[in-house]
Amino acid sequence: MLPRIPASRVRVPAAVATTRCHTFKAFYATIRSLRQGAVPDPEDLPPSDNDFIVSILRANPSLRDTRSYLASFGPRPKPASAPSADVDRVLSAKKDLSTVQSIPVALEHPKPSPVLSSILDPVIKRTALVKIQGPFTDVQLDSIARGLVYLEKLGLVSVIVVENDTLARGEQDERSELVEETMRIVTTLEKQGARARPVLGAVVRLGPKPGDEEVAEPDFAIPEAHTFPTDLVPIRSALRAGEIPVIPPFALDSFCRSVRVDANDVLGALARGMVEVADVDTSPPSASPEILPSEDVDLTPLRLMIINREGGVPSYARSGYPHLLINLSSEYSHIHDTFHEPWHSTNPTALSNLALARTCLTYMPPTSSAVMVSHRSPSSLIANLITNKPALSSSLPHALLQGNRRLTAYTPTLLRRGLPIRVLRTSNDIDRPKLNALLEQSFGRTLNQQAFYQRLERTLDFVIVAGDYVGAAIVTNEPCEGSNAPISYLDKFAVLPQHQGDGTVDFLWVALHDESYGLGHPFSANPNGGKGGVGEGRDLVWRSRANNPVNKWYFERSSGHVRMGSWVLFWCDAEKRLKLEQARRANAGMSYVEKWEEGRLDRWGRVVEKVPSSWQ
Repeated sequence: MLPRIPASRVRVPAAVATTRCHTFKAFYATIRSLRQGAVPDPEDLPPSDNDFIVSILRANPSLRDTRSYLASFGPRPKPASAPSADVDRVLSAKKDLSTVQSIPVALEHPKPSPVLSSILDPVIKRTALVKIQGPFTDVQLDSIARGLVYLEKLGLVSVIVVENDTLARGEQDERSELVEETMRIVTTLEKQGARARPVLGAVVRLGPKPGDEEVAEPDFAIPEAHTFPTDLVPIRSALRAGEIPVIPPFALDSFCRSVRVDANDVLGALARGMVEVADVDTSPPSASPEILPSEDVDLTPLRLMIINREGGVPSYARSGYPHLLINLSSEYSHIHDTFHEPWHSTNPTALSNLALARTCLTYMPPTSSAVMVSHRSPSSLIANLITNKPALSSSLPHALLQGNRRLTAYTPTLLRRGLPIRVLRTSNDIDRPKLNALLEQSFGRTLNQQAFYQRLERTLDFVIVAGDYVGAAIVTNEPCEGSNAPISYLDKFAVLPQHQGDGTVDFLWVALHDESYGLGHPFSANPNGGKGGVGEGRDLVWRSRANNPVNKWYFERSSGHVRMGSWVLFWCDAEKRLKLEQARRANAGMSYVEKWEEGRLDRWGRVVEKVPSSWQ
């Protein structure tokens, strides 16, 4: 009997090993890589690519964030095959072996199994519109390209439009310089391991799309360029080939001449055109025979990323530091009105990029978002993709935001289409059927409508409504024994399940802050139809079940809490009073319990315990 040789001692001939290596690398080869050199083996990547994993860990996604990401990029279940197809396969397998063997093996190209496909390509490819607003140095461009390559690994493929702020319109060599900048970005992306393709021909047409004049809206500026489905063929071709299209800001004029236009016009036209083509892809084939559906990359842009040198939009509420989250539906005009004159020099393109985000998000899906980010923080793009949230929640207490080291002049600004916010002062202004549906869907219980509205007629202070009752915050004035001033009580805070995670919760809480415990500060003068920041802030009190999973979110936004049996009592101190007390005591500091705080928890507890249940 021959002795068994341990597997660790078996040696593979060098020629066989070399052949295996070449065969493995050939799997990744493409026509472009054969011309320019093979794509590097994953094991040969530099150690700096560990930043990719670190960036994902720093994003710290919640369970809801993870589910939302997988819903957009995770593998989609394949439709079950019909029983008749299974029978056909069984019958074909029983054919005579001689007939099967007569088929040349070289002519058979079986598709990989679904399991193998999901392992080799575990994500659904989606697209993002990216504006690279230079000029940037080679080092800065390397950092930007590395961030875009990381996004591609997570399933988000960039469609890049190039802009150069220092190149004035109408200069003699502007076209050649923009082409050179485009090629420079392509080279940088390929150096970082991606495949990129310059699309130097104009993909948009100058002027509004035919028929836009008839449907023009008074408050919305239609893009100054447009596309037809056939114009997007170069972009679709690049995406199908696994390449990142890089586009200079050129457009065809009425004489079919390629002219330079503003990059924002190109991006607005692409956002609209890509959404329209993606809709055709999901329609029956007869809907548009000139366009072939794309099964590998969804053309609907999920993100708009504006990468510049100045960062986000400066905010009057944060001493010039950027806005964290912008609700374009309710804050767009207000940001223009509160934009300080010096910011036109320090952030010269902030307002134009704000208008770009508004234009693109109008055409993109409601769950989409835009982010304005400096080249100094490309890793934040990964956090934005996975969580679709700002770097810091805008609904956190103002004192925490002011002292947070993560809030800098280059903190990214997240922008959403958002919803209008309005404040109602009387119960007669409430649309009761819509509010009933909101509360019952949010809490999963049946509302005792008669008792609930009778109580609101006596105690209502205000109701903040987001959109068409997709979210609401109800605040009442609860009488307090031994005090002439009633307690400001947050009776209900509700958001429809399908809008949880799209920014509505933060928009609603910020408006609640501005109308209650944040009132009296200049940064509370937001355009929500309320008091405009004028008045005296009041302590806000509310209760929540001890086992409520939302309590973690409440802990972060409240000034304090105390447990009361099966309930937890939360409160937010009036910020204006705290600021005045701190100034009055100066260096003495505030004590553990101030005189005006003595006994208030007992009073609040007694009042809150008497609040009747709103449910049947």
